[in-house]
Amino acid sequence: MADRYANFAHTAPGRAVVRRLGLPDPPRLHRYRPGDPLVSGPVLLGGPPGGRLRDPVGKILGASGVEVAEPGTGPSLEPPERPPMYAAVVFDATGVTGPEGLQALYDFFHPYARSLYPCGRVIVLGTLPEAAEGVGETTAQWALEGFVRSVGREFRRGITAQLVRVAPGAEGNLESTLRFLLSARSAYVSGQVIRVEPAPVAVPGDWDRPLAGKVALVTGAARGIGEAMARVLTRDGAQVVCVDRADAGDALARVANEVNGSALQVDITAPDAPERLVAHVEARHGTLDILVHNAGITRDRTLARMDADTWRSVLDVNLLASLRVNDAMLAGDHLADGGRVVGVSSITGIAGNRGQTNYATSKAGVIGWVRALAPGLRERGITVNAVAPGFIETRLTARMPVMAREAGRRMNSMSQAGLPVDVAETVAWLASPGSAGITGQVVRVCGQALLGT
Repeated sequence: MADRYANFAHTAPGRAVVRRLGLPDPPRLHRYRPGDPLVSGPVLLGGPPGGRLRDPVGKILGASGVEVAEPGTGPSLEPPERPPMYAAVVFDATGVTGPEGLQALYDFFHPYARSLYPCGRVIVLGTLPEAAEGVGETTAQWALEGFVRSVGREFRRGITAQLVRVAPGAEGNLESTLRFLLSARSAYVSGQVIRVEPAPVAVPGDWDRPLAGKVALVTGAARGIGEAMARVLTRDGAQVVCVDRADAGDALARVANEVNGSALQVDITAPDAPERLVAHVEARHGTLDILVHNAGITRDRTLARMDADTWRSVLDVNLLASLRVNDAMLAGDHLADGGRVVGVSSITGIAGNRGQTNYATSKAGVIGWVRALAPGLRERGITVNAVAPGFIETRLTARMPVMAREAGRRMNSMSQAGLPVDVAETVAWLASPGSAGITGQVVRVCGQALLGT
């Protein structure tokens, strides 16, 4: 559904009204198109002395053909009088070992706060707090989170800000995450904290097709977010098994044909659904590399007005079915070593929402199984993560009352809803062989929503 307010705000009269009345000002977000460069201009790279990530990041950027610029050296990090414009600013904060060192954040960012292109990127690199030495370093590393989330709200113009915490020994596992967060693929992801841990990483031979040779299964693939996932995973090289209910058969067949994948009509809540999925994968592909649990429904009622069937149906589709499919795929090693499992949660599962106790319960449960499964699958190189979409433009949100829909669109740092492709791009990043160091995490795709943390 068209966002008429955003369209009006992008016109000359609309811009004048927005500025005069102080209304939300949704920027035009730049989203990835095949063939786009990693970034659209130079990247400023800096940090105080003693950081361990500045050199590895500089090498990654240089090898990717990115122009890397550096501010003045030394503790004061003095900038030039008139700083040029940058596509991204990357700050290595691993050298901040105490609260007094946080001054380096101000010294570095203050002169360049207005020197980012629209839709630019801010990335702060830190250390895992539990790997820090002593109270001072732990304090400083936790403080980075507040800084990054505030920058994400301040800089506006479609600029995103992220904190990437890198464990000692994981310095070589950064490229996939840097590529995603610097690129237009992450247009609607902001204010996130990503942990990168040590793990054997298979570097893709082609970063434009990192999933080449992989087999992915996506539930709820007939339309909306699931359809976008099938298309993005295919674009990145995967062969996709598209799964949905029989009543979505025509739409499912269309999507599967257009992505040169296969279609499987299955009600994932049926008792035999896990076995049917396993049988299809075995017959067509042998094993599965990527499993995406996208299928979901809403049946909104306040708890006092909700009947038992309404409660049960939402939990069956959104939560219980994914648990049964996981059990079937993992029990017989049908998911290959080095595989990827991605669940779709929601910011409602994090912050809650009136009239959605069933939905919020199911989506918080997805976070639960992600965190429970991840540690035990590390030895097999399997990662388990979740995406938590915020307000995304789909046929479901198009049916919402107009005022509720407008509130959902504006209550984030981007002042607009996300698109299904934003969720799909995040799933593709988590599914990459280069993302082996990311597991047990929940990444919100919400434009840095004002609700939730």
